Amino acid sequence: MESKKYISMKDIAKKLGVSIPTISRALKNSPEISDELCEKVKRLAKDLNYRPNPFAMSLRKNAPRTIGLIVPDIVTHFFSSIVKGIEETAVANGYFVIITTSSENSEHEKRNIENLVNMRVEGIIACLSQDTTDYSHFLALKDINMPVVLFDRTCMPDKFSTVIADGAKSSQMATQHFIDNGSHRIAFIGGPNHLDIVRRRKHGYLEALRANKIPIEKELVVCRKIDYQEGKIATEQLLSLPNPPDAILAMNDTLAFAAIDVIKSHHLNIPNDVAIIGYTDEEHANYVEPKLSAVCHQTYLMGQSACELLLSQIKGDTKVKQIIVPTQLQIRESSKKTHNYE
Repeated sequence: MESKKYISMKDIAKKLGVSIPTISRALKNSPEISDELCEKVKRLAKDLNYRPNPFAMSLRKNAPRTIGLIVPDIVTHFFSSIVKGIEETAVANGYFVIITTSSENSEHEKRNIENLVNMRVEGIIACLSQDTTDYSHFLALKDINMPVVLFDRTCMPDKFSTVIADGAKSSQMATQHFIDNGSHRIAFIGGPNHLDIVRRRKHGYLEALRANKIPIEKELVVCRKIDYQEGKIATEQLLSLPNPPDAILAMNDTLAFAAIDVIKSHHLNIPNDVAIIGYTDEEHANYVEPKLSAVCHQTYLMGQSACELLLSQIKGDTKVKQIIVPTQLQIRESSKKTHNYE
């Protein structure tokens, strides 16, 4: 005797070439789904004799409402603080957060998206991995009407709501601080040039040089991977120049700490020989010697803002929005020269 096959939403989705969430929404006459597709789904469901599984539905009703989160890592204070802002805002609104990490790998990022969609999250918040240059996996989320918010490292701001820091303004401010304190050969250590966050911070650095009529020298701009060892290589490259820099703006604290390590290994004084400013203001910036000047992010607010944007999308707001969270330059010993060399 042949066992009876029960038709599921997965079967309908496969025949129509759409996602399971789309089938679910169509069967509920969701305004997110076109009338034409709703009619097509219902017609096929009737033809196939589809019947909702009451047991599965009861499980779904009792399940917590969830949103997905993808971050490059959760080791740094920067990302862990953003995660806290997202999670506390989500919980306050009755949501549970599933946290995943890409480990700075685009393939892991794609896999995380697939898993989160399969887990039926209601929306996704993400920060791009360093090596993500193809955004098709995010565009695919739009095809299934999955709410998406990107933060810090973002893409296609015309298609996705984003939460970023004022990267250009902050780097211009940091570079100006170097100039005001007597530095003239200011270097920039950044990450991969395809990242929007790198472009913004590099732009602000260059604008400050232009505003002060300081020549722009390509050899003083080193953009490699955002990685401690890569930061050391970049700093060695800069210090080996015939005319090395007297200040370094590092686009995050990982690169700043790498630069400090190399500068000290050359027996140079910070800040008198080489002044330095980092980004994101890791908590341990206060515990290195000398204490690190840094551009401070309002990380908790960034997370809170990203979650609020996503929740508004889940409730039906389809407008694409960009939020810029202000930063503050925290001046410590690493950038305040006590004398200048002529």
